[in-house]
Amino acid sequence: MTIRHTLAALLGLALLWMGKLQAGEVTYHRFASEVLGRDYPYALYLPEGYHESEQAYPVLYLLHGSFGSERDWVESGGLRQTADRLIREGRMPPMVIVMPGSESWWIDGHNEAARTAFLDELMPYIEQAWRVVPQREWRAIAGLSAGGYGTLNFILERPELFAAAAALSPASYHPLPPRRSTAWRHPAFLDAAGRFDEALWQRSNYTAYLTDYLEREEVVPLYLSAGHRDPYNAEHHARVVRQALLPYQPELVTMEVLNGGHTWRVWRASLPNALTWVGRFLQGPVSLETLAESRVAEEKVAEAP
Repeated sequence: MTIRHTLAALLGLALLWMGKLQAGEVTYHRFASEVLGRDYPYALYLPEGYHESEQAYPVLYLLHGSFGSERDWVESGGLRQTADRLIREGRMPPMVIVMPGSESWWIDGHNEAARTAFLDELMPYIEQAWRVVPQREWRAIAGLSAGGYGTLNFILERPELFAAAAALSPASYHPLPPRRSTAWRHPAFLDAAGRFDEALWQRSNYTAYLTDYLEREEVVPLYLSAGHRDPYNAEHHARVVRQALLPYQPELVTMEVLNGGHTWRVWRASLPNALTWVGRFLQGPVSLETLAESRVAEEKVAEAP
């Protein structure tokens, strides 16, 4: 074997070793939800070293699209490989990524109270069950299509909860979704007679929260993206969102247009920049000792007269 071949072999082994060293872990879980009256499923990405460390991590809630599941981002979006690479390259901090499963559009719809379950059950449960920092500066949210719809709704309604967000091809159509959208036949929006509930759409969409958000002190940095041939015209609707927020947070809203339609090809291509964006605004892992000391200090301040 020549020196050249030997060096190539050693480099290959080194890259293989680094890949294994930086490999995160994906597992699937569920817990009993009183709000939903069933188990609440979620997929979980844990960064390399989570089990061995004595640290608490930032957390990203990553939402799927219409008629999707908690497995979508892993099986179709290449989440684990992308997160591993970005952490290895230092483009985002090591973080826990929670991919919940929902049978709604992340709203309190006609079929289930998905919004309430997410805010009042899932988030508190995750913060108790896993080592994540339960504070805004360590918490972000993102999603695609209907998950982007949910993301925008959550950050505009509850900006005090999230340090950053990303909405990929968000299905945040105004005033109503296009006729081809699955929203028109999704149980979340169908009333008892099986008709699409236009009033529910309008009071659940981001426009219902926009005015109050613009009067708040909290600003949620937002990454938007869409394909240039999106059949639902998500590019246009994302631009409308950006224009609404631009005067309020000019340096903290950005948009990327990619080649393609409303497909996983576009969302996989958008994911690295989305994760990099939210990673810019999240605090990194902290030691459990530091976190405990911070909690004690906060309790003393709260108890002071």
